[in-house]
Parts: sequence; C-alpha cells; structure tokens
Amino acid sequence: MTSRRAQASSFTTGRRNPWLSLLRPGDWVVAGVSALAVAASFPLLWQGGAGERAVVRRDGEVVAELDLSRKRTLEVAGAIGTTVIAVEPGRARVAADPGPRQYCVRQGWLKRAGEIAICAPNHVSLQIAGRKNGFDSITY
Repeated sequence: MTSRRAQASSFTTGRRNPWLSLLRPGDWVVAGVSALAVAASFPLLWQGGAGERAVVRRDGEVVAELDLSRKRTLEVAGAIGTTVIAVEPGRARVAADPGPRQYCVRQGWLKRAGEIAICAPNHVSLQIAGRKNGFDSITY
C-alpha cells in the first residue's frame, strides 16, 4: 500500500499529467477545430465596416466630410499650424502636421469605419465614417 503523501507527490511531480491520459484522439480533433473556429472568427466578427467618408474636425466642429472614392488633399488650419489630410480611394491619412511628436501622422492610412487619428496640439482630427463602426476600447 502506498501512502497518501507518496500518491500526491507522484501525482504532482510525474512526467505526464494524469488528465492527458483521459483525452482520446477525437477530443484533440474537437479541441483543434474549436480553436481554429475561434481564431477565424476574430477577423470576421471584430472588424469595422468599410469606410465611406473621412470626417475632418477642428476644435470638435466638422470642417469637411470627404468621400473616399477619389484622390484629393485638404489643408486644415489649426491652433499651431496647418494639418494636411491626404485621401485616396478607400483610405485617408494625416500626411503632415506641425505637432512635435507626429502621433497622428504615424497612425498611417485609416481604412475602416471608426478609425481615428487625433492631432491634439493642433486641435485637428480625422475619422473614418461608415455604416458599421468597429470595436475598440472606448466601445466597451
């Protein structure tokens, strides 16, 4: 007879976990398929819809709404200088800004509804609008 202490130590320090022996090949297949289904659902379900227009704001007020169907450039006078907005078919970005850290320029191209680039020192923002906004931490 083995003592309870010996059973506990072999249970916790054994090479294999005892619960692994309870899993059969079909269990592994179900777990793998489930993991793939979850991984595939994130890009499909947690993305915003396609952007339809770019909304440019200065001091919280809408300066312009630009259709994302054709290429154009817009210059917006802000608190410390001029912000340049570049629009190409299906996307928009802040091309230039007088702000010191260039965070809004580094955002790059915005494509999906709900994406936003904020140039805080210049009080200018660029937001992509569409029928369906995506999820972000603010939504939660």
